Amino acid sequence: MRQEKHQVGASAEPRIISPYGGELVNLLVPPDDAPRLLERANDYPSVQLSERAVCDLEVLATGGFSPLDRFMRQADYHSVLDRMRLTGGHVFPIPVTLPVDPGPGIESGNEIALRDSKNVLLATMVIEEVYRWEIDEAASKVFGTTDTRHPIVAEMHRWGKVNVAGKPQVIRLPEHFDFQELRLTPADTRVRLQEMGTPNVVAFQTRNPMHRVHEEMTRRAIRGVDGVLLLHPVVGLTNPGDIDYVTRVRTYKALTANYFGAGEALLALLPLAMRMGGPREALWHALIRRNHGANHLIVGRDHAGPGLDSSGKPFYGPYHSQELVEQYSEELGVKAVPFRELVYLPREKRYEEVSKVPDGTPTYSISGTQQRTDYLQKGRQLPGWFTRPEIGKILMGSYPPQHMQGVCLWFTGLSGSGKSTTAEMLAARLIELGRRVTVLDGDVVRTNLSRGLGFSKKDRDANIRRIGFVAAEIVRHGGLVICAAVSPYKAVRDDVRNMVGAGNFVEVFVDTPLHVCEERDTKGMYAKARRGEIKNFTGIDDPYEPPDDPEITLETVESSADRNVQSILEHLAVGGFVRSETAEPETVP
Repeated sequence: MRQEKHQVGASAEPRIISPYGGELVNLLVPPDDAPRLLERANDYPSVQLSERAVCDLEVLATGGFSPLDRFMRQADYHSVLDRMRLTGGHVFPIPVTLPVDPGPGIESGNEIALRDSKNVLLATMVIEEVYRWEIDEAASKVFGTTDTRHPIVAEMHRWGKVNVAGKPQVIRLPEHFDFQELRLTPADTRVRLQEMGTPNVVAFQTRNPMHRVHEEMTRRAIRGVDGVLLLHPVVGLTNPGDIDYVTRVRTYKALTANYFGAGEALLALLPLAMRMGGPREALWHALIRRNHGANHLIVGRDHAGPGLDSSGKPFYGPYHSQELVEQYSEELGVKAVPFRELVYLPREKRYEEVSKVPDGTPTYSISGTQQRTDYLQKGRQLPGWFTRPEIGKILMGSYPPQHMQGVCLWFTGLSGSGKSTTAEMLAARLIELGRRVTVLDGDVVRTNLSRGLGFSKKDRDANIRRIGFVAAEIVRHGGLVICAAVSPYKAVRDDVRNMVGAGNFVEVFVDTPLHVCEERDTKGMYAKARRGEIKNFTGIDDPYEPPDDPEITLETVESSADRNVQSILEHLAVGGFVRSETAEPETVP
């Protein structure tokens, strides 16, 4: 790394000459070496990578995180937390680590095999360091919060307790069977952009479908710099509840094929696992896109924001991301192109920045929430001024009305609070209303799915996540699932919320006082816990953490089970998840 001194004053520091956009890291082993590594790897301890780690490995291996060339060592990790820089001085705002649980073979100097969820060998790695990390420190420094409503903060609670550092030798990249012509590495992307013949490339980071307003905004951006568009959607992990990437990519293909001219836009897919980290994530996106050959990045309002925190406020300010990218723009070699809010002027049949529209001028706009609730969920056609007809058709075909979508009702509360009784009554009523219902009761799950787990915090968390995994799969396939489990820990409940997707998760807090639960205890469990015969019993010698902001709170002392079931049905009806028996049938798109 070259340095150049610029004397601004007595305290001036050396200015880092950016390596971004230079030589790319390449961790793929030569094909001739792969058989030897494959054979040797059978003798190494195996680490099964999470979906997030598999995404990180792919981007790391192909140079998307350049100049980073390994899962971070401890010094780099803490430097990134504290300074948003690697120890060598390069800007790097998000930690890229490999968290695992301590175990046999997880020691410095050992070689390990890195495998995906299907046990396919992807890489080998010599462990350079093993070091502990702290959830609260990482969460507060990277995301500015320890609130588990932030999806990655909640997810952190199931990451391994130590990070292993090392430079992987990547034998094969994760295999993808879809959109293979669009899965361009950073090197591939650079070549394709160079062939388009312009020095200016505007990257557009997106995890949502593109509508007319996005189309107009990207056109203005590339006209402003006389450049081309790198349409670079994330197809790794995004925010829970986002529209699936297959549907999104179909919309991008339709848009670029029909509404962008030849040589005007390049569509390429990025297998990134987003962190939903707001300003830091926006800066990370700028670095990644520079490695792919872009020198401009469109930065939206609340870029990479995960939504609202437990108090109902946004995690990040609307313009903080734009400000941070602009601060490092010269060093990275990527200029921020701020997203300006646009509205449609029906009289003039065009879009305009809202700040330039005279008071009293009629304008149209549709929010993301309105798109879902007022149009897609009701099977209504999106208006032509809002979206191209090809895009609307794809979205309507992939997004069934709300009453046909999956939803998870998660009952939480003390043992004996009335969760199971209410859940069973609710299931019967929902079946009467025409919904197919699955009930996952905590006691039944422990007999089958979670047989062998104990009642330590680790085992309880594992039990709840197993229920959450099954529930998320049911919801993904359009089913309605009712889960009734004590689930005493808030972080794990929020983690399950994120597995399912916040818009399809309804937390039902059965708020029954402890003394009432003890009076109702026909099995005598509380009495045994009071005598010390049962350890770690929730409410006695282990805490119950009530939800901060549940969708529904039930009181079971003064309110009857029938009344509680009716209140849940009313909530579901407002959300569109159930229809009244007298409702007119809707046409399924």
